[in-house]
Amino acid sequence: MAKAAAELSVTQPAVSKMVADMEHTLGVRLLDRKPQGVEPTLYGQALLKWGDAVFEDLRHAVREIQSLADPDAGEIRIGGNSPMLEGLLPAAIDRLSRQYPRIVFHLTQVMVAAQSFEELRARKFDLIVGRIPQRFAQEDLSVEVLFEEPMFVTAGVDNRFAKRKRVKLAELVDEPWVLPQTDSAIGSFVAEGFRASGLDSPRHGAICGTLQFTYAMVATGRFLGMFPRSLLHFGGKRFAIKVLPVKLPIKPPPVAIVTLKNRTLSPAVDRFIDCLRSVAKPLASRTKRRI
Repeated sequence: MAKAAAELSVTQPAVSKMVADMEHTLGVRLLDRKPQGVEPTLYGQALLKWGDAVFEDLRHAVREIQSLADPDAGEIRIGGNSPMLEGLLPAAIDRLSRQYPRIVFHLTQVMVAAQSFEELRARKFDLIVGRIPQRFAQEDLSVEVLFEEPMFVTAGVDNRFAKRKRVKLAELVDEPWVLPQTDSAIGSFVAEGFRASGLDSPRHGAICGTLQFTYAMVATGRFLGMFPRSLLHFGGKRFAIKVLPVKLPIKPPPVAIVTLKNRTLSPAVDRFIDCLRSVAKPLASRTKRRI
C-alpha cells in the first residue's frame, strides 16, 4: 500500500480509502491483507484482468486524441506473419512513411491464428495482416480480403530446372528441397499440394520454418522451395531465385486485414489500411483477371 501511495503521489490512508470505497461499491473484498502485505482476492483478480483492457482503451483514447490533434503523426501497432513482414508490410510502410515521416510503426511477428486474435481483442494490435484460417468465423472481428495467395515452386537461377519452360511436380520429388514443418499452416498447404498431385512429400533436403534459411538454400542452386506469391512480388528481386513453371493443385487461404469490430481506428491506422489496399492492388487485380 505504501508503494502504491508513492507511485500515485498520495498518502497511504488515501490509497486505503480508495480501496475501501471500491469494495463498498462492488460489495466484495478486493484485497486480502496479510502480515507480508496484500494480495488480490478472486474478485480483485477479475478487476485487474478487465482493468488492463479498460486502461489500454484509455491509453488508446489519449493516443487517438493526440493523433486527431496532429493527423500527420501517430502510432500503428501491426501483427503480421513472416511473409507479410518480408514483403507486403515493408512496401506499404515505406510508401506511407515517405508521406508521413512522423508516424511510428510497431511490428510484431505472429501466427495468424486464435492466439493472435486474442491479442487483437486485447488491443495489443490495431490490425493483423496475413492469411486467414480456413474456417474463419469470428463475429467480433472484421475481415477485409486483399488478395489470393497461391504458392510457387522456386529454384536458384543456376538450378538445372530454372531454364525449363515446362516442369512437372513429379520430376522434382527426388530433388533436395527446403520445406516448412508439416505441423505448421503453410507446411500443411505444401504437403496437400504433393498429395493432390498423387505424390509423397520429398524426402531429401531440409525442414525449416524460416524464410531466410529457405532463401539461402534455394539461392545455392541445389535446393528447391515454395514461396507465396506476394513475397516473390515484393521481395523476390532481392534474391537469386526463379519461379518454376509448375502447377500446384491447391488454393491456400487469401491474405486479409483483420481488425476489431466497433473499434474506432486512429487516422494513422486508417491511412495505413488505405495504403495497404493501394500497395496490394496489383495482386488483387491479377486475382480478378484469373477469376
